[in-house]
Amino acid sequence: MSNDVAYPVFRSPDPVLALRTARRLMEFGRCEYADVSAFAELSSVAEVRRVAKAMPEGWFCGASELEEFQGVPFEDQPAFVVGVPASGLPAEEAAFEGRLPVEWYTLDRPVGSIEDAFTAAIGRSTGEINWQSLEWPDAPEAGFRGESKHAEVTLLFNTPTRHWNEPADDHTVLVHVRSAVFDGRQIREPYADWLAAQVGLSVIGPAQRC
Repeated sequence: MSNDVAYPVFRSPDPVLALRTARRLMEFGRCEYADVSAFAELSSVAEVRRVAKAMPEGWFCGASELEEFQGVPFEDQPAFVVGVPASGLPAEEAAFEGRLPVEWYTLDRPVGSIEDAFTAAIGRSTGEINWQSLEWPDAPEAGFRGESKHAEVTLLFNTPTRHWNEPADDHTVLVHVRSAVFDGRQIREPYADWLAAQVGLSVIGPAQRC
């Protein structure tokens, strides 16, 4: 079993520029099977309504506490917590009480199908676009073989970390490679830097793991 590690390679307060930069890196590894997913954390009813209008193909999950559902069969749990499409969102604001923040997501979509709309809709909310199933090429001059299992690009909105636990006024592009630790250091960091350099970027911060 192997894990990935991600490195920041670009940061900007301009979400459109960040998206354009992430796409350059993604296109370097794009292949026939590449796809894209997106996620957001929405802290108000107004944000939920706005994203539902802009991104109706996504799913919305209201917040919950584990204790609420201990011993409750899955089919008896509230639909809004399990996950509903935009058309299934509660009409009454009272239904959101105790259910914020609301998570929104859409998975495994064709590359190019959601990125622009999501970038326009995210606003001040925290979220990300993740391109996966890419193929990084060999870098024989740097001594690295290519990568497919952990070849990804992530664009983080309004946070610099994969855990979304630090708010920020800018947006960060990450390049993912396979994690390989030797003597306490990531020995594939030079490969991440080589990948970034192919589109005029470089690693600008420490490794991030989930």
